[in-house]
Amino acid sequence: MIETALQVEPCWPEHDWEARASAAVEAAVAATPYQALAAIDALFEIDVRLTDDAEVQALNRDYRNKDKATNVLSFPMVPPGQIEDLVRTDLGEVLLGDIVLAHGTCAREAAERAVRVEAHATHLIVHGTLHLLGYDHMEDREAEAMEALERKIMATLGLHDPYEPVED
Repeated sequence: MIETALQVEPCWPEHDWEARASAAVEAAVAATPYQALAAIDALFEIDVRLTDDAEVQALNRDYRNKDKATNVLSFPMVPPGQIEDLVRTDLGEVLLGDIVLAHGTCAREAAERAVRVEAHATHLIVHGTLHLLGYDHMEDREAEAMEALERKIMATLGLHDPYEPVED
């Protein structure tokens, strides 16, 4: 079973973030070879924190040596090579990792793309979940595969194509 634990700072607008985060995480997991994680008795937790740019900048500086805010950070707790083994686990609970979103950056990007903050945040949670499951976009081939998967997941959620070019 997949469980999403959520923390929301007051800088984020009122919304049913718990339902949105859970739907994004579940859709992302279901679109991967790790979909069986949702169907077994062990508990797999993903923590999502919606916070401000200052906190994300501090995390980005401290953990990635990049002293600037970014839209989303993912902190995997399970090495990618071990995720498949979790499907056969009898562990009671496994923390897959943490996802942290920055409100100011997310809101600015949503406005630039002419989408609602909630829709853009959903995309970032999907993106972060894929990182926790071992997906990356460091090389062109990986980026193309990850973007295609994100497009598919967003479509299943009835949301926008996050990589559609933005018109000026």
